[in-house]
Amino acid sequence: MDYKKSNAPTNTVTRNIMELAEETGNIYESVAIIAKRANQIAVDLKQELSKKLQEFASTNDNLDEVFENREQIEISRFYEKLPKPTLIATQEFIEGKVYFRNPAKMQDEDDF
Repeated sequence: MDYKKSNAPTNTVTRNIMELAEETGNIYESVAIIAKRANQIAVDLKQELSKKLQEFASTNDNLDEVFENREQIEISRFYEKLPKPTLIATQEFIEGKVYFRNPAKMQDEDDF
């Protein structure tokens, strides 16, 4: 997924807890789903950023010579300005873009 095109807010937004709980019927379950999705997004963003910054990695280990690379700084700034993974995950959950299932509930339905 392209997180750069996400319509998630970049600042914290107050949410109605009851609206978050509507989908699952339990606010704690909703928060757990959002947290797991936020972890997935954070890992994806970290891997993507690491891959881009690896192009600028120097081969020498000399601490005396530190080069300032404008492209590297611009890439880092771009990723810093993106919405936080928690905000992206919350927006996806509200928009219904997150697939989730609860195996415990599915097992209870099969027992009937």
